[in-house]
Amino acid sequence: MTGTDILYLVIPCYNEEAVLPETAKRLLEKMNSMLERKMISEKSRILFVNDGSKDRTWEIIEELHGENPIYSGVKLSRNKGHQNALLAGLMTAKERSDMTISLDADLQDDIDVIDEMVEKYYAGNDVVYGVRSARKTDTFFKKFTAQGFYKMMQMMGVDVVYNHADYRLMSRRALEGLEEFKEVNLFLRGIVPLIGYSSDVVTYERHERFAGESKYPLKKMLALAMDGITSFSIKPIRFITTCGFLIFAVSLLMLVYFLVVHFTGRTVHGWTSTIVSIWAIGGLQLLAIGIVGEYIGKIYMETKERPKYIIEKTLDTREETAGDSL
Repeated sequence: MTGTDILYLVIPCYNEEAVLPETAKRLLEKMNSMLERKMISEKSRILFVNDGSKDRTWEIIEELHGENPIYSGVKLSRNKGHQNALLAGLMTAKERSDMTISLDADLQDDIDVIDEMVEKYYAGNDVVYGVRSARKTDTFFKKFTAQGFYKMMQMMGVDVVYNHADYRLMSRRALEGLEEFKEVNLFLRGIVPLIGYSSDVVTYERHERFAGESKYPLKKMLALAMDGITSFSIKPIRFITTCGFLIFAVSLLMLVYFLVVHFTGRTVHGWTSTIVSIWAIGGLQLLAIGIVGEYIGKIYMETKERPKYIIEKTLDTREETAGDSL
């Protein structure tokens, strides 16, 4: 362990004025502790990414930067969502660091395992995943939906690390690999494992949010799950094809049945089978159109090649820039 490698902590922020001062304090204590033990370079930074916040988040970041140069900031021109904001921070840190660790502003992810992540980096790992060992602080609904999400992703053939969100260490080489992925519909939990390179995990228990409100309600979680499935798997479309074949096979059997009934004179006029068939086939058709439409929508967004984010301003004593985009 040389202690000469530069570490950047990348923290996406959206309306985080309630937690930012305490988060900055705790992260500074962690960085100072690592500096004292010569685990990281003195050029290491804490990089906050303001994702179009409507509160005082950016003002607080500017104040922190003015008080201590270890605090850096990136201001996006508008809200682009957690995944894009995280990517903006990672790409900003890529040219200035040897390793980055991404984490949420609420510090529900245990920062005490940062030391272990860095040690595994020095041991030769390009990616170190933070994996939750337990979900004691989650409600039953949150725990059930989260575990169901990971199981469904794996069932769909998406290579994700179970119980891992976006708390991870990545080397510069891994970030350069990440930069090669050009898709607009970002799902970093699925992209990072595709990079390859040597990787390891650290486990931790997730804490309760100490202030503010969660920025990932059920609606956003469902949207993230949909992005993950449609960006990395075509199994839903294959499922439609399978259903089509099954329904066609059933229709042939029903045709034989109705012909037999007709020629034996046992025809029964009724609404039940007709109505059930209409509703079942109609519902399946709408579902199929919706799933295919979701994929077409993804293709539509990808072909536009719009920038994932635009950086309005950067605060860093090592380099002051403005107007960057990707």
